[in-house]
Amino acid sequence: MNKKPKWDEYFIKIANLVATRSSCSSRKVGAIIVRDNMIISTGYNGTPRGIKNCDEGGCLRCEGKRLGTINSGEKLDECVCVHAEENALLQAAYNGVSVKGATFYTSLFTCRYCTKHIINAGIKKVYYSREYHLDPISEGLYKEAGVELVQYKENN
Repeated sequence: MNKKPKWDEYFIKIANLVATRSSCSSRKVGAIIVRDNMIISTGYNGTPRGIKNCDEGGCLRCEGKRLGTINSGEKLDECVCVHAEENALLQAAYNGVSVKGATFYTSLFTCRYCTKHIINAGIKKVYYSREYHLDPISEGLYKEAGVELVQYKENN
């Protein structure tokens, strides 16, 4: 008998697959936005549209990390990359698709910056696959805004 994955497993695996499209030389992240069990937008991290990719030298900060001249967490203000979560939200806006009331799936816990955007976009539930500097402020923002936050683990 064919055992279909549950919806949440299906979508988080797709978010992880979307991450493989990233050209970021630092970290690959993928995100999808879902409403009524249909994907309405996807995004992965990398440079803005029309800009050379990170792995082609498009972001000097990423290039510095690759060369070992910049450490993780340093010179964040010099990064020109767009986060996967932002790209998913921007892609929906670019195509005129509302994300109000949708569910967000991301391969990595959201930074504070993306958390604020997700809340203001009207997302109601966020699933994430891996922790990355699990930020108690982001967690608190989600809680106060009434956005359900779930870490998806393989045994969910």
